[in-house]
Amino acid sequence: MKRKILKNIEWGILICTIVLVAIGLVALTSATQNSNYDELKKQIIWVVISFPILIIIIFIDYNIIAKISPILYGIILILLFAVLFTEPINGATSWFGVGSFSIQPAEFAKIICILILALLMSKIQKNGKDEISKISKLFLILTVFAVPVILIIKQPDYGTALAFVMALIFMLFTAGIKKRYIIISLILVIIAIPLLYFFILPEHAKTRIDVYLNPELDPRGAGYNIIQSKLAIGAGQLFGMGLFKGNQTQLGFLYPKTTDFIFSLIAEEMGFIIAAMIIILYVILITKAIFVAKTAKDDLGSYIAIGISGVFFFHMIENIGMTMGLLPITGIPLPFVSYGGSSLLSNFIMIGLLLNISGRRQKAIFID
Repeated sequence: MKRKILKNIEWGILICTIVLVAIGLVALTSATQNSNYDELKKQIIWVVISFPILIIIIFIDYNIIAKISPILYGIILILLFAVLFTEPINGATSWFGVGSFSIQPAEFAKIICILILALLMSKIQKNGKDEISKISKLFLILTVFAVPVILIIKQPDYGTALAFVMALIFMLFTAGIKKRYIIISLILVIIAIPLLYFFILPEHAKTRIDVYLNPELDPRGAGYNIIQSKLAIGAGQLFGMGLFKGNQTQLGFLYPKTTDFIFSLIAEEMGFIIAAMIIILYVILITKAIFVAKTAKDDLGSYIAIGISGVFFFHMIENIGMTMGLLPITGIPLPFVSYGGSSLLSNFIMIGLLLNISGRRQKAIFID
């Protein structure tokens, strides 16, 4: 059985992951040279922890993992509620401190939410493909989705909440939701954007949007990070300024260079070629994840894989987009590259699930 799973696995996904992790560790080496490499050392520890967990995830049938998702869902809701009472870090109550490490429940909530939604949607569709478009069923799906998202918004962590939204969109589209719901949703979004801006969003979130539209509005305050990020990316040119030699990176102008703006560091010190290679690796990874969703042996596997594709797609687009000034800054990390233990471990779990699903495909699907 294990040999069959290994034979069917989409190995390109794992190769892309390993290359991205390697680039991230090189970038963190440069970013942390003035801080005794503390974050680099922690990241290496998380990589060492993550690989065995990835292997374990591959060999546990994803149907079993999905079946326990309601229990995991209850646990993660408790954690998302409890984390609201922790000490704020950079204005957000998103982390539990565990010694010198910190755990972010929202990162693992993404996986659990995808699993329980996939389980729910696959059960709903056992009675017919059109069942997913019934109002009562949609309401149930949206309720299960909304509870963790509201708790994450309360932290506040709008970027992670948007990753949930992207995963849900990918899953509903794959499930064949009727087009009228998509059109209605788009209209509601268009109406909601100005209402959210003027009446709901806190001042710091409005400031981020204002600065996104015009970074020069506050060049030494809210617009400072994005201006320095664009300068770093432009300074790298084709081959980069060289490791440990980036002006914005090494002189302390780029912040936070280990998490949100690590792509800017890579572009400055390693150049356009490596930065472009990172984008290509993500495109390959996401394309292969979508292929896994398309060729999964059942709806459950398909929905899990496409939900994960949505998360990776959003993180890639948002993180790289914000470093270039194309999208507002939301504090979204770059998967496998940015520093962050919870993010890295949750991403490895999602890769494990993709490899799990691909390894259990029927061989006949490759014959056309």
